[in-house]
Amino acid sequence: MSDHRTYKIIEVVGSSPQGTDDAIRNAIAECSKSLHNIDWFEVLETRGHVENGSVAHFQVVMKVGFRVDNS
Repeated sequence: MSDHRTYKIIEVVGSSPQGTDDAIRNAIAECSKSLHNIDWFEVLETRGHVENGSVAHFQVVMKVGFRVDNS
C-alpha cells in the first residue's frame, strides 16, 4: 500500500491590497519558499482593513496541506 500518504496542515494568513485572490497567491508563494509538496489550501476566513472609508488590505486565513516526505 505504497500510495498512502501522510499530510501536515498549517494555518497561515495571507494579505494583499489588491484582493483576496492575491492574498491567497501571496500566502502560497511564501509558504512554497520553505515547504515542499504543497497539495492544497482551504480558505477559512476572509477579512480586511479599512482606512478612510476604503478597503486598504484584504486578509485570508487559510489551512495549507503538504505531503510529509517519506524516509
